[in-house]
Amino acid sequence: MSTEARSVSADGTEIAFEQSGTGPPVVLVASALADRSDTTKLAALLAEHFTVINYDRRGRGASGDADAYTPDREVEDIAALVAHVGGSASLFGSSSGAVLALRAAAAGVNVDRLALYEPPFVVAEGDDGPPKDLARQITTLLAEGRHSDAVTYFMTRVQGMPRIAVFFMKLMPKMWRNLTGLARTLPYDIAVMGDTQQGRPLDPAEWKGVAVRTLVLTGGKSPAAFQRAARALTEILPQADHRTLPGLNHGAVVMAPKKIAPQITEFLKG
Repeated sequence: MSTEARSVSADGTEIAFEQSGTGPPVVLVASALADRSDTTKLAALLAEHFTVINYDRRGRGASGDADAYTPDREVEDIAALVAHVGGSASLFGSSSGAVLALRAAAAGVNVDRLALYEPPFVVAEGDDGPPKDLARQITTLLAEGRHSDAVTYFMTRVQGMPRIAVFFMKLMPKMWRNLTGLARTLPYDIAVMGDTQQGRPLDPAEWKGVAVRTLVLTGGKSPAAFQRAARALTEILPQADHRTLPGLNHGAVVMAPKKIAPQITEFLKG
């Protein structure tokens, strides 16, 4: 059973979420082009052990938004959700949502533990990163009302999807309509990532506030760049471990939640 509710962030934006389960609280932080529907199955599995907050990031689903955006606003959203469950909680984030969870912990949100799936840092020269003008390209496409093209550009040039895969996704109208509806939030995830995808080592000073126990998960079928990013992150955090899950790729949170949930549960239970 789950209940729907809303919390109010520091800037007055309403953040919609579903709460399920009992036990220590964990907040699920979604990736780019995702809302809480993408983590519904994972939430149900974790709710057997935890109080799970599965929320729509601002500008997505049933959540509100504001005219001006900075990643700090999304950190405040997480802080409001953590306050709702009693003042402290663990966080699970995937892809850019993992980086947002890290930013929340670094900013001083009262986080118990961090479980992260494939934060998409690009830390080695030669690893494929997004185009240097990604923000400009996406902003231009959105300003021209070309939301479908913005999603296609992001999926092919950033996520590395083959164009044929995107073509078949477009043949599923409900799925594609949901993705294009989320396109306006792509600049948010680009801002969350900042300059961490330039093929340079992570800046320890940027993450020095992350002092909690952290587990970084990667999929064994994902590109090697994700493994390098995970190792780089664990090297600069004081209490971090990296674990590779065989047979999984970047879409595992949606496609294989039954294989990820036990890893999260074991770690968060300590």
